[in-house]
This record gives sequence, C-alpha cells and structure tokens, in this order.
Amino acid sequence: MTIPQTSPTTSAQDRPELQSILDDIVASGITGITLRVHDEHGDWTGAAGVSEIGRDALPPVDGHVRVGSNTKTFTAALALQLVGEGRISLDAPAADYLPEFGIDPRITVRMLLQHTSGVFNFTGEYYPDGTVVSGIAATTAGKEWVDNRFTTYSAEHLVRLALSKPARFEPGTDWSYSNTNYVIVRLIIERVTGHTVSEEMHRLIIAPLGLVGTSAPSTTTEIAEPHAHAYYRYDEDGQQVTVDVTEHNPSWISSGGDMISTSRDLQAFLTALVTGRLLPAELFAEMRTTRATPIPGMEYGLGIFVQDLGEDGTVITHNGGAAGHAALMYCTPDGRRSMTATLNYIDDAALSLAIPFQQGGQRLVDAVFRG
Repeated sequence: MTIPQTSPTTSAQDRPELQSILDDIVASGITGITLRVHDEHGDWTGAAGVSEIGRDALPPVDGHVRVGSNTKTFTAALALQLVGEGRISLDAPAADYLPEFGIDPRITVRMLLQHTSGVFNFTGEYYPDGTVVSGIAATTAGKEWVDNRFTTYSAEHLVRLALSKPARFEPGTDWSYSNTNYVIVRLIIERVTGHTVSEEMHRLIIAPLGLVGTSAPSTTTEIAEPHAHAYYRYDEDGQQVTVDVTEHNPSWISSGGDMISTSRDLQAFLTALVTGRLLPAELFAEMRTTRATPIPGMEYGLGIFVQDLGEDGTVITHNGGAAGHAALMYCTPDGRRSMTATLNYIDDAALSLAIPFQQGGQRLVDAVFRG
C-alpha cells in the first residue's frame, strides 16, 4: 500500500491549517491534491497524496490536469470577448447562428451560457424524482466508458443527440446544468469566427495571459508532463477493475469540460477575469448577472458561480472534474485573494468520491476566504 505523502516544503509549516486539510482530503480517499493560495499572507503552495498509485511521489503543484467544467468559464469569457468584437449578441437566438440544427428559436446565447435553455444534457439527465435519462454511450459509465474513451465524437453529433431528446423545461423558465449548452456555444464561436475554438481560445485568452500550461485539446488524447495520473474503477465479473485513464479522447465532453490547465494558469485566468484584464466592465457585469440555482448559497452568471459566504462576502468560482482529474478555482471579486487546486482520484459510475470532494473543497474555502 502506498503511504500518502505530505508536501515537504517549508511553506507547509507556514500554513499548517491548509496542509492539514490537504492531508485529510487524501485520507478521505482522494489519490492526490495540490493547492495554490494567494492572499494577504503572500503565495503558498502545498500537496498531499501521490501522483501515481504504487509510487511515493507527490502530485506536481504545477502539473497539467484536465480541468473539467472549468472549461465553461473559459468558453463563456471567450464568447463575451466575441460579443465585444460585435460577432455575437447575447440576446440573439442561437438558431440564428446555427439554423441547420433546429434549435428552439426562443433559446438565446445568454440562456445557453446561463444554463436556462432547458436543452437536454447529452451526458445524461438526472431528475429530482430519481429518474435518469442516459446520454451518449461514452457517458453511460462503467466499463463502457473505459472501452469508449479513445472514440472521437464530433460536437455536431453531441448537439444533435441532445436536441433529439425532450427539453427539460421551456426556455428561460428554470435553471439546470447542461453540458450541451456549452457545446452549442462552441459551435457558435466556430461559426462566427471561421476558426476552431482552440484557435480562438489561444488568440483571445491563452496567449494574452501567457497561460503556458493551458490548452483546448479537442481530440488529442495525451496530456503534457508533468501530470498526476487519473483512474477509473468499474465492476467486471464481480471484481473491481481500476484502469489508468490519464490519456483519453476528451471529445466525449467537448466544451462541456475538455480543457487542460495548471493551478498557476487557473489562478492567473480567474484573477485576470475578475479584475478587468480580459473583459471590459460592462461585459463582466453581464457575466456577474446571476440567477438562483438549486445549490444552496450558489447563483450562476454566465460561466461562473457566485458563492455567498455571508458576512465574509462572495467568491467567484467554478469547479470541474473529468474522469479522475479535477480542478477548483476561487477568487474574491477584487482579485486580492484566490485559491486553485488540482486533484487526481479514482472515478467510478457511483461517483463515490463526490461527497469527500465537495466537503474537502468547502473546508478549503472556509480556511482561505472566511474570517
């Protein structure tokens, strides 16, 4: 059995309360975690656990990680930059840009970015009564996901599949998180620019901010070194099988969560976003215009959550996971305090580490942003 490792850096001694939380998160079942904090005390990084099962090395603090749904924040910022260039209108019907898909003409770009379109989630819909409607085969989970992890899925295929299913609600009448929304936005970006979303992301976000560890890989299966390893577990003939899924084709999630980044780049991106380096004030105000969600204390703008911390104010945030990799990013509205984290773990169909993931993340938020 591999013994969980603790960061040996002297900075860990400076923030023992943070290092203790990282150690507890690893003890709860997470394979490895790294943390980067910037606040009035300066900059601090720490790590706990292991980069790879069976080895003792810590996960690299600036390692590359699949950031999952943090991709949505990047995509929303990109779409808003194109609004600023006059190429996209937030309140135009999505169907105006993509007439061939038969999108409900009441659905606007704003609704897509805010998850109020009602469009079916191609990774599956989960209803309050416990009903589950499956999406594409790649996300049925279990061995099927592992067997299909190198398959290429076009964004058009994902959108057409979603639109073939009944809508969850009438456009604009409710809120429900749907990866499909951001794949439609991806197609709109590519239609109005004539370039891939990766090219536009590089032009307007990655290059200007110098995000050397960030990419939108589309169908590329590799992840650059250094990186921690991601795992997936499934049952076969009564036995549990754990597979290294660090390399897979992220087209199954597309712009719902396909990007790769680092804790340093996530910190730089979110800080630039909230402090006006990426968007003019009027466009960031649109991004910050929120509506309630079913998640306590959380409201959703355009690609960002705003978390209410009571007397301690609010934080701008988005988190995401993608098949054994995950990332957290939080920042105060003034950009003075930020926290980003990367995780590697053993994923499974039951999402058995979801609660430890959420509880650990909240402990970190309380330690960094409260009081």
